[in-house]
Amino acid sequence: MDTIDLTQMRLGVAARAAGIDGDIKRKKRREGKGRPVDPVALAEVRELLGDEPRRRDLLIEHLHKIQDRYRCISAEHVVALADEMRLAPAEVFEVATFYHHFDVVKEGDKQPPAVTVRVCDGLSCELAGARNLLALLANGGFGEGVRVIPAPCVGRCESAPVALVDEHAVGHATVAEIDDCLERRALRAEVPDYVDYAAYIATGGYALARACSAGQRSVEDTIATLEHSGLRGLGGAGFPTGRKWKIVRSEAAPRLMAVNIDEGEPGTFKDRWYLERDPHRFLEGLLIAAWAVGIAEVYIYLRDEYAHVRAILVHELEALRANAPVPLPVIHLRRGAGAYICGEESAMIESLEGKKGMPRLRPPYVAQVGLFGRPTLEHNMETLYWVREILERGADWFAGHGRNGRKGLRSFSLSGRVQNPGVHLAPAGITIRELIDEYAGGMQPGHTFYGYFPGGASGGILPASMDDIPLDFDTLNPYGCFIGSAAIIVLSDRDSARGAARNMLRFFRDESCGQCTPCRVGTAKAVALMERETWDKPLLDDLAAVMVDASICGLGQAAPNPFLCAFKYFPQEFV
Repeated sequence: MDTIDLTQMRLGVAARAAGIDGDIKRKKRREGKGRPVDPVALAEVRELLGDEPRRRDLLIEHLHKIQDRYRCISAEHVVALADEMRLAPAEVFEVATFYHHFDVVKEGDKQPPAVTVRVCDGLSCELAGARNLLALLANGGFGEGVRVIPAPCVGRCESAPVALVDEHAVGHATVAEIDDCLERRALRAEVPDYVDYAAYIATGGYALARACSAGQRSVEDTIATLEHSGLRGLGGAGFPTGRKWKIVRSEAAPRLMAVNIDEGEPGTFKDRWYLERDPHRFLEGLLIAAWAVGIAEVYIYLRDEYAHVRAILVHELEALRANAPVPLPVIHLRRGAGAYICGEESAMIESLEGKKGMPRLRPPYVAQVGLFGRPTLEHNMETLYWVREILERGADWFAGHGRNGRKGLRSFSLSGRVQNPGVHLAPAGITIRELIDEYAGGMQPGHTFYGYFPGGASGGILPASMDDIPLDFDTLNPYGCFIGSAAIIVLSDRDSARGAARNMLRFFRDESCGQCTPCRVGTAKAVALMERETWDKPLLDDLAAVMVDASICGLGQAAPNPFLCAFKYFPQEFV
């Protein structure tokens, strides 16, 4: 494989973006321009960064270091970090203020409290009483040392309502439990028991990766098996996995891989579920993909709310490197900072490059021009999780599952008004009624099935009367819905489609990156219209048409789905 110095490549991309020709040379800054650097803040930043590179793509990682140490990012630290990284302070400021988890404190502003309690106000948590919990906590008398704020879905919908006391997750949260965490100073993430490197190796782990690396399996046969199995991207788009490997493999080296574990879609928690149990199954799939496609470096992008998963991956990657079963590509673990839009593949790549997570216009596609301008294999974590199983058991094993004419298995993140919420591995094409009755233990006592989101916030809403539609890629499209990442939220007769749609539109309004006017203005206008007692259907329909036609990415294009489905399938709520 052709190789080049990736550090020089990154610098070259940055230079071209800035319009610089020829050799890259750092020019001495002019004196007397801008805010002077505070020497104390500069010393603090240098201590935090230590010997780590000052590359632009590490900007968000370095911002996390400041936020973690000082509980905020002061104006002095913004200027000092900019000076240390040879960036404009305005550039550092706009990146820091783009992400929800950075508290940027301007001159003269008060620093945030030492402890933050985030209460999820996503739909599953709202159904479980999150609003009442927020109201009670707001009057909890915690004093100036604790702040209580609402937060978008934190990926633990099976335990709704959920609160994060700093990094510590509290499922089925109550005021008493949160009080107890604060009293005990239980602020760190709890790491559950999981299959570690030694246990994974002891049960045959990485044997397949070794066989691939040793030439006992060919790349062509490996890709053909994935194609025959019908495995598709499980982050939402559903692009055939084997075909994607072929496309990226055909591009010029060096080729990179970006693994998307942002998982910010309300109702989705399957990636977290698998990683906190069996992380090496995913890592082995990653190594096989890197071998087959010829990947030079891998970037894993993990959402910041999953602090316990981050601890697991840090530990297990160290174990993997210490006793590598095969030659390893360079693997970077990168930390998101609270931005749903970074679940979109090109926005994630922008974030990995240390920028605001704003979607790119396409073409070109990331398979040709992706991370640092190189061909990039972008995958959801769960897609890689299934690679080992499919290659060991054969394509027919995976394709042999399914109902109603569909093939394969699906990991359904199921939450809402069911008895047994959680991740349920079920045949592709199963219906919602079958999923509730056979896997979720039925509806909660006293609740009657009323409706469901078949694909998270953006996948639309369907009524209980449409309970016989096979749940899979493409099957929901005729109804104006889609399965996405298979996040299913079940509503009962105690809920309303109007209220559920309003919750989702508030989420889209808050999470719009603001790059394009149809999405930025459209989501805000939609929420304002939906908060009225009577909804203006003609105006909302016109708004939806503009958002669908003119938004840059899927957030704006799919944001109208909840209220469009509410009008179409729940007309009784608008009489």
